[in-house]
Amino acid sequence: MASRRPPLDRLEAAVGHRFANRRLLEQALTHVSGADDRIGSYQRLEFLGDRVLGLIVAGMLFETFPGAEEGELSRRLAELVRRETCAEVAKAWDVAPHLRLAAGGAFPRARQNVSVLADVCEAIVGAVYLDGGHDAAAAVVRAAFGPLMHAPRRSLRDAKTTLQEWAHARGLPNPGYELVETTGPDHAPVFTISTLVQGYPPCLGKGPSKRAAEQDAASQFLAREGVTA
Repeated sequence: MASRRPPLDRLEAAVGHRFANRRLLEQALTHVSGADDRIGSYQRLEFLGDRVLGLIVAGMLFETFPGAEEGELSRRLAELVRRETCAEVAKAWDVAPHLRLAAGGAFPRARQNVSVLADVCEAIVGAVYLDGGHDAAAAVVRAAFGPLMHAPRRSLRDAKTTLQEWAHARGLPNPGYELVETTGPDHAPVFTISTLVQGYPPCLGKGPSKRAAEQDAASQFLAREGVTA
């Protein structure tokens, strides 16, 4: 028997949106393991929510930091929409008990998986957008992500940018990144990426996405060479 999930009213209150079409919220909470097919899972809503989130956050940053140049705005945007930040928002909403997963096996562990929580966060944003339009989605995003704008969890100089600047200062070409392997199940892949810096041995990085693995590989390289971001 599937575990009993708490009422969706509690989640709607946390998110800050009362759904007219609650089926959208239910789909946003449905992991591929708990759906009849991929179309019935949160994946399509996550695709939409990712774009909606990026647009709204970009607008927030543009308004909040009128003196910031494009590079700083881009770094702030990357910080706010990265998986770890989206997962943090999902945890604040307490989405884990509401997730719809296949019973048994490894899938229940998805409730604590950063990639899954991040995808569900974006799927909920997409669901709110379809249910209430841009203004409703903007209100939800501003409430959840607004407080995080002024307290970045990482240096705004990301590892890949720092490594590129380090290489240029030594007259080296742009660093490259090569996919070494992909492991793990389809719902929680782990990518291994290698740095390619002319004249230096590679460093390996891992992450739930290629982008995250590249950042980790760059961070590992910088740490090995004693470079501070």
